[in-house]
Amino acid sequence: MWPLYAAGFTTAFGAHGIAASLGSDAEGAVTSLLVLGGLLALYDGAEVLLKPVFGTLADRVGARPVLLGGLVAFAVASALYAVADSPGWLWAARLGQGAAASAFSPSASALVARLNPAAKHGRAFGSYGFYKSIGYTLGPLLGGVLVWAGGLRLLFAVLAVLGAAVAVWAALAVPAVPPLPKARQTVLDLARRLADPVFLVPTSALAAATAALSVGVGFLPVSGRTAGLGTVATGAAVSLLAACAAVVQPRAGRALDAGRVTTRSGLTAGLLITAAGLACAMLPGLTGILVGAALIGAGTGLITPLGFAALASATPQERLGQTMGAAELGRELGDAGGPLLVAAVATATTLTHGYATLAALIAAGPLLSLIRRRRNSPERPPGST
Repeated sequence: MWPLYAAGFTTAFGAHGIAASLGSDAEGAVTSLLVLGGLLALYDGAEVLLKPVFGTLADRVGARPVLLGGLVAFAVASALYAVADSPGWLWAARLGQGAAASAFSPSASALVARLNPAAKHGRAFGSYGFYKSIGYTLGPLLGGVLVWAGGLRLLFAVLAVLGAAVAVWAALAVPAVPPLPKARQTVLDLARRLADPVFLVPTSALAAATAALSVGVGFLPVSGRTAGLGTVATGAAVSLLAACAAVVQPRAGRALDAGRVTTRSGLTAGLLITAAGLACAMLPGLTGILVGAALIGAGTGLITPLGFAALASATPQERLGQTMGAAELGRELGDAGGPLLVAAVATATTLTHGYATLAALIAAGPLLSLIRRRRNSPERPPGST
């Protein structure tokens, strides 16, 4: 399992480490905000398009070869800019990194499910999410240190070594998991399966969690500056959010495996906690920002392992790669859609209204579900106890 956790760390560290450093160091390549936006979008854009494709490929040829191929491709793509150091190669390297991550990220998720019994899926996905959160947390910090020490090329060189090392580690330690025989599936069959609530509910929860996480990381510092807070305070808020998400995930997974929480109750609680965090972010001053960051982190940390465990338990093993790729696509859409929604509302009104809009959307689903279940529950006869 450790090489799979390392693969999760690699994709998170590569995404955030470079994204946080592009605007400060790549002056020759980043000539405008539009160019910066394009470079940032390349990684996520490649993932949106290719994760379902590589997930399906993992089901066909096996998740391990796709995992290893993706890690090797990530190392090669990272080495491109480290060696060439030109604006054109920076675009190519960033696109290559995103495409490679699209291969090894859903493959790693599928292997987490295949290599663990269903009774331990919560713990396994909780640990996988923990190390991925560590990558998101340390990416901007370590990336900034590396860029300060040797420029953007040093950061790409370190990512090349990291990708190659994890690929060798996985080749030595991760067992071969052969693809399972499966019945022929038509496009209509796939559409029915992806529209089934068993897939749609946890994937929607994962997308909502990712949307809130992206909004917290991107917009809480803006709220801090508006309140007159310095960069240390706003940076602490973002670190608190990531730390809460990292700490909660393994505990949520263990609680699921032990039967202390169910998938439905856990996802409902996670969504409501996340919405409450966005509501707290509407409050002025440092207290609102810190409480909002802690609740958003805790809510998303509760949702992530439970959502993936629910998908793994409800999916035939021969279709795990396809399901994980489609679920990752939902997360990427939430990652992009959440900040866009909040930014659009904030532009028309205020950032407080943007938080409120996303909080209302995230809370609407679980609240409606609770109301529906209460209406459908049988009423007790008069005088019953």
